[in-house]
Amino acid sequence: MAKNKSIKIRRALISVSDKTGLAEFAKNLKKLGVEIISTGGTLKALKEKNIRAKDISEFTGSPEMMGGRVKTLHPKVHGGILSRRNQDKKEVKKHGIEEIDLVVVNLYPFEETIKKKNISIEEAIENIDIGGPTMLRSAAKNFFHVAVISSSSLYKDFISNLKSGSGKCSYEDRRKLSLKAFEHVANYDISIANFLSRFDDKVPENFFTSHKLKQELRYGENPHQSANFYINSGLDGAGITAAEQIQGKELSYNNIADTDAAIECVSNFEKPSCVIVKHANPCGVASGKTLLEAYEKAFSCDETSAFGGIISLNKPLDKYTAKKIIENQFVEVIAAPAINPAAKKIIATKKNVRLLLIKDLFGKPTGFKTLTINQGILVQDIDDGVISKKDLKIVTKKKPTPKQVNDALFAWRVGKYVKSNAIVYAKNNMTLGIGAGQMSRIDSAEIAVSKAKKAGFNLKGATMASDAFFPFRDSIDEAAKNGIQCVIQPGGSIRDKEVIAAANEADMIMFFTSMRHFRH
Repeated sequence: MAKNKSIKIRRALISVSDKTGLAEFAKNLKKLGVEIISTGGTLKALKEKNIRAKDISEFTGSPEMMGGRVKTLHPKVHGGILSRRNQDKKEVKKHGIEEIDLVVVNLYPFEETIKKKNISIEEAIENIDIGGPTMLRSAAKNFFHVAVISSSSLYKDFISNLKSGSGKCSYEDRRKLSLKAFEHVANYDISIANFLSRFDDKVPENFFTSHKLKQELRYGENPHQSANFYINSGLDGAGITAAEQIQGKELSYNNIADTDAAIECVSNFEKPSCVIVKHANPCGVASGKTLLEAYEKAFSCDETSAFGGIISLNKPLDKYTAKKIIENQFVEVIAAPAINPAAKKIIATKKNVRLLLIKDLFGKPTGFKTLTINQGILVQDIDDGVISKKDLKIVTKKKPTPKQVNDALFAWRVGKYVKSNAIVYAKNNMTLGIGAGQMSRIDSAEIAVSKAKKAGFNLKGATMASDAFFPFRDSIDEAAKNGIQCVIQPGGSIRDKEVIAAANEADMIMFFTSMRHFRH
């Protein structure tokens, strides 16, 4: 038999943890004349639906052992799966092996098990499947002669193709199913390795990640680059990875990256708030009594940069805010945790605007931040550092008012999401000017001033936030010259005394946070 020809499915081994769609699938196999062999809970589930199947113990001539730990690890099972139909014909006959044409296996729910709070290592270990992955690997390896199904989501298409092929499975279908099985087992092993690494104090020798395709993209940052959007296989997803697109054009690579930054920033605010992002940097951030007020303040910060930007909101999008957004600007994406039907109708007048429903805005991010480099990857914890009033250290002679403390904390929260070197000027729960991504801090300070002046803001009485310490006093002098009265920064420079002296000379207040927020 040629290896790339269709094969007749005569005998199937089914052993599944997830019983979704099992009965209908097995009935369809029976209608096609397929003999079914099964195990434990799967066999019981089939019998309850009056579907005839042979017990694995009857098939192998050996009982299940060790509480079901050993049932499919048997030469008759793996001989039946791994048999090369012509090449191994003599040995198959000699050892009384019955060949298996289809293996249907999904695995113990290890990933679901380890999501439980306070999961013990003992319980987790008991949910590591051994026989299942072994059968999947055997069948996937021998796809020239065997078909393998590793997920209930594959049942419908498999049966449809089998019916159209008069009970035969094509080579191309077997090859694709083999790949899916190997991917499934690889993901399973990664989740086990990553779980066990939690109990080791040492840095893991290997760093494993597994991601599932969410969306094919037209191109990457530029049209000549191909790109796709994947989400972490082991996590439930939050922010952009869990967002549902309600309307609009297909999201682009840059849309996704910018929306992620906007959602991450806006999730830090409790009051109605709006973040407008352009090229991964906030260009306007504000909180207000209403969402409309928050949007109008954020937009006023930098109307030019807001053109073609990404808008993220932390409260349900209402019709008043939706109407104002559409009147004010061209927008690529609007993301909100809920969308009022009237607002949805208004946004629908601009059919290309991408409208996203954020399913888990305030979920705490888990996992790691990674950055690819040539032939490698950098891995770090997520920056979930938070500063509150009690963490602030006043290092100047002048003491702050409650309002200045509030302005400082607001500016600090925004600065965390601005590319380094980052400078943020803010007052009354809104940004006035943002300087981002410059090679020197004084450049960022000057750019932030120019942004504020262009928007028509007076910086007198405002607060300046810096994501890292000031290496020189020049940025303080620039701020003082423009009426800034309060500064919040990490501190820690060898010139801290010089910087504090500059603040005292200008009768400014300065807070140290002892926490840096570099963002590259």
